[in-house]
Amino acid sequence: MKKYDYVLVGAGLYSGVIAYLAGQAGKNCLVLERRDHTGGNIYCEEIEGIHVHKYGAHIFHTSNKEVWQFVNSLAEFNRYKGEIYNMPFNMNTFSKMWGIRTPEEAKTIIEEQRKAVPGEPKNLEEQAIKLVGKDIYEKLVKGYTEKQWGRDCSELPSFIIKRLPVRFTYDNNYFNDLYQGIPIGGYNVLTERLFEKADVQTGVDFLEEKYLAMGETVIYTGAIDAFYDYALGKLEYRTVRFETEVLDTDNYQGVAVVNYTDRETPYTRVIEHKHFEFGTQKKTVISREYSTDWKEGMEPYYPVNDARNQELYQKYAALAEKEEKVIFGGRLGEYKYYDMDKVIEAALNQWEKMQR
Repeated sequence: MKKYDYVLVGAGLYSGVIAYLAGQAGKNCLVLERRDHTGGNIYCEEIEGIHVHKYGAHIFHTSNKEVWQFVNSLAEFNRYKGEIYNMPFNMNTFSKMWGIRTPEEAKTIIEEQRKAVPGEPKNLEEQAIKLVGKDIYEKLVKGYTEKQWGRDCSELPSFIIKRLPVRFTYDNNYFNDLYQGIPIGGYNVLTERLFEKADVQTGVDFLEEKYLAMGETVIYTGAIDAFYDYALGKLEYRTVRFETEVLDTDNYQGVAVVNYTDRETPYTRVIEHKHFEFGTQKKTVISREYSTDWKEGMEPYYPVNDARNQELYQKYAALAEKEEKVIFGGRLGEYKYYDMDKVIEAALNQWEKMQR
C-alpha cells in the first residue's frame, strides 16, 4: 500500500489549496472525493457551451490581496460585476420604496422604524428590524429568510443576522471587496491547477474504505459528525436543490442572479449562468434554486447556526482536538459557513501552521 505525506478527504477548495502547496513543496498527496468530480461546490459542468455552476452561483470576491494574488497565479479572472440583488439596501431601494431622494430622508425613516425594538433583540425578526427598520425587513428580508431556513423569522435566533448592509448611496454593486471576478473558462480551470500534482480518486468514501493508514497526515474536510459516526448525534444543515433548464433564447433575465425575496415564490433565486462570463451563445441555461431541509444523501450546504447545533459541534470539536494525525478543515469539517476567499485564507494559514 502506497504511503502518502498527506491524505486529503474531499476535493474542494480547502483540500485543493493544501494539495497545491504540498505539491510545490515536493510532498505527495492522495485526494479522496465522494463525488465523481473535483472542485466541491464550485464545480462547473458545460451545457450548450456555457459553464454552469452546478451547485449554485459562485462569484469570487475578496479584499485579501494575498488570496487574490494566489488565485490569479492559477487562473485568469474576468472583471465580473453587476448582479441584481435587493441587497445591499441602498438609495435605489429607499427611493423606490418611499418615494424619497436624499440620504437624510432615508436615515430618518429607518431610525424611526428601528424604535419598534427598544431592547435587546430576542430573535431574528427583532434583530432585522433593529438593523434596517420594519419596511425593509418585511419586504426584503422576511420572505427570503424564511424560505432559506424553513421556519418563521420569530423562531430563528437573532445572531444569524449580525448585520445587514445598508448604503446611503446609489451604488448597486453587491460586494464591497476590492477584488472580484470569475475564472475565465469556469472554476474547473482553477481546481485542475490545484490538484494537478496529486493522486485523485473520485467516487470514494473515506469513511467506508479506511484510508487513514495511507497518510502521515489526514486533512479531513467532510462532515465532522460523520467522521465520528454520529456518536454524539447529528448536526443539522440546510441544503438547496436546483431545477436547471436550457432555454431557446439568448437572454432570459439580463443578469447572472436575481433574488426573489417574497415568501410566495417557492424558489429563492434564478441563476442565468452565461452572464457570469459575458456569454454570447444562442441559447441560455437557467437554474431555479430552492432551499430545503437536509436529509441523508443530500449535499449539506449551510450549517444551522443555532444554540443546539453549536453546542453539539463543540463536543465534536473537542474530540477532533485529540486527534494526532487528522486535521479538520473547511465548511463541513469546521461546521462553519465560509465564503470562497475565507476558505482559501484558512487553508493558507493551516499550511503555514503545519510547516512550523
